[in-house]
Amino acid sequence: MTQPFPTPSPTDWRAEAEKALKGRAIESLLHLDADGLAVRPLYGRANACEPVFAPRAADADGRPWDLRTLSEGDDPEAVNAAVLADLEGGAASVILAGAVLADSEPLGRALSGVAMELAPVAMDAGIDGPDAANALAVAAKGAPRARLMFHLDPLTAFATSGGAPRPIAAHVELAANTAARHAGAYPEATFFLATGRAAHEAGGSAGQELGFAAAAAATYLRAAIDAGLPLERALAGTVLGVSVDADYFDSLAKVRALRLMWRSLSRAFGHETPAVIEARSSRRMLAARDPWPNLLRLTAAGFAGAVGGAEAVVLDGFSRARGRPDAFARRQARNTQLVLMEEALIGRVADPAAGSWFLDHRTRDLAEAGWAEFQRIEREGGLIASLHGGAIQQRVAQSRATLANAFGEGGTQLVGVTKFVDADVRPVSVEADPPLPAPGEGDRCAPLTPVRWAEAFEGEAA
Repeated sequence: MTQPFPTPSPTDWRAEAEKALKGRAIESLLHLDADGLAVRPLYGRANACEPVFAPRAADADGRPWDLRTLSEGDDPEAVNAAVLADLEGGAASVILAGAVLADSEPLGRALSGVAMELAPVAMDAGIDGPDAANALAVAAKGAPRARLMFHLDPLTAFATSGGAPRPIAAHVELAANTAARHAGAYPEATFFLATGRAAHEAGGSAGQELGFAAAAAATYLRAAIDAGLPLERALAGTVLGVSVDADYFDSLAKVRALRLMWRSLSRAFGHETPAVIEARSSRRMLAARDPWPNLLRLTAAGFAGAVGGAEAVVLDGFSRARGRPDAFARRQARNTQLVLMEEALIGRVADPAAGSWFLDHRTRDLAEAGWAEFQRIEREGGLIASLHGGAIQQRVAQSRATLANAFGEGGTQLVGVTKFVDADVRPVSVEADPPLPAPGEGDRCAPLTPVRWAEAFEGEAA
């Protein structure tokens, strides 16, 4: 008869850990993150929290998640070729960025041959989102089943650049009025993207990113209701955004935590609504001097978004830190997700992280940290007031310094940058990035300037 393996107790584990540490205190295995949250060396029944089950609401037309690609460009024909290549190559939806969003005529050419009833189209238009939304509405030709994602998000543009042409509150109001105007013609459309990407890319902690996203969502929802959009429609029309990077455990826990936070936020508005989460790969994790290891980082980020339960996952091209990715880099980004989805089959289980003592505990810790940051922002008068006063920027700066020190002191490594540096880097081709738009003079705040961790070391390695 087979004898079962004995189940060690926490006391048994402690005794073995103390032997392995050879005199070091067992408390040395515990560390604090940028939010001040403790990460323990062992999780089990003795310190378990309530189980978390946070699956995505539904599959994406038979697929476990929506494989979404980003097409950036100014020439309509070139963007059209890239979009069609993505959709024919396995993408389910696209995000457009660049000068093609300036008017309905170039946008229509960029979307020639795209069936918007089947392939959702989103935009990344920054402060000009309402004009781009109007152009997209015209390009959709009034088809009521067109699955448009306006992704209106003036707050991220304002926070990142530090300026806007008019008072940012007026830009938020215009975005809400634009959403209300198009809601009747496009019942399948979503309107707002509430994301903490500005805080994340500036070096913010997970809690700060989640709190920023929740505060942005609350700001957009209040404006939408004031614009006459029904509450249920405003909630259903809000997409949540989260950044995922190579730290896949924390990244997938962030996705799950955001779902828990949205549950509480939608209840607070009076109508619990399933979350729709778009996970985008982090740009602060990317290397420029040797971009090839970025393929590994992006694979880990894609894994985190999918396992964490995001409805849509967007991966940058591996050469993004050098410029706009070319066709090869975009294909690699697309195929990375296809391998995860169709070969690794990581979407076959709903919320595969559920039941892990560590991941459930980490999910709850991050949700509580994010909610505490959200409440802090609300006490400061809301996200706009917090940005004007510089409070959120100061907290992000503190987190940025903490995380940068971890790289500088060697506690955190970047493969290909601080460790295993390749002296003979293979070349990559990119398309030139357009100049960044100047911040508007109508309203100003201290910018949440993006950081790229590798940049501090790439000069030394060159």
